[in-house]
Amino acid sequence: MNIKSLLGAVAMLAAATAANAGGFVNGDFETGTTSGWTIGGGFRNYQNLSSVNPSAFLPGGSSYDASIAGSHSKVVSPGLDPLLGNLMANTVYGGKYSLRIEDTTSGGYVSVASQTVTNYTDSNIFFAWLAVLENGGHSAEQSAAMKLQLVDKTTNTLLISRTYNAVGGGGGVDSRFSVYGGTYYYTPKWQIEQLAIDASLSGHTFELTVLASDCAPTGHEGYVYLDGFGAIAPPPSNGVPEPASLALVGGALVALAAARRRKQA
Repeated sequence: MNIKSLLGAVAMLAAATAANAGGFVNGDFETGTTSGWTIGGGFRNYQNLSSVNPSAFLPGGSSYDASIAGSHSKVVSPGLDPLLGNLMANTVYGGKYSLRIEDTTSGGYVSVASQTVTNYTDSNIFFAWLAVLENGGHSAEQSAAMKLQLVDKTTNTLLISRTYNAVGGGGGVDSRFSVYGGTYYYTPKWQIEQLAIDASLSGHTFELTVLASDCAPTGHEGYVYLDGFGAIAPPPSNGVPEPASLALVGGALVALAAARRRKQA
């Protein structure tokens, strides 16, 4: 087998695998765009956090505003967060881009990023995130916040629902957050999230949604950076290929070496 034939076989194998099981499109945002994702946004309208439904801010939802959706969230290049600076990690986990959900100023807005995958057969969904939530002295229901939801669209079941908010005293966040000046709750390092998919749900259609919101009284901001969505944990942010990529390349090299030995024999 020559090199051209071998590479063709590897490409066919990869294509067949992709066709058999769903996966995230542009999960690392390396197209430099939000291709594959649905981006939403709108005005929080003084809603309590428990009433803020991510689907309402996606296209077709009751709170969707196209101008906010089109201008607040942004694919960003490597750099430091404009408010926390070097207190936080680089705003890109790996590669050239990440997505920032919601802008870095206040105003009482909500932004959402969502993607639906069909026939998902992997056992996990991984992604990396950074968050900045400003404490404005409000109650948990009125504070800046982020929400994470995983819905099984096949059975219309909410599988995972997590909320972090900037209520005073840190009661709305977990140990991954730090506090700066008594004002900002933030994650100093990229957090790797693992969302386990029960084996009985294999092949279902899932919708993963991440929401970032300013506080309801409008004066304090909340936003989230996202990177590395997929079935395999994101690699260290030093350009090391994901394990699946290493396995594919390694297999190709072994096959190529074997072909060369046969030719020499």
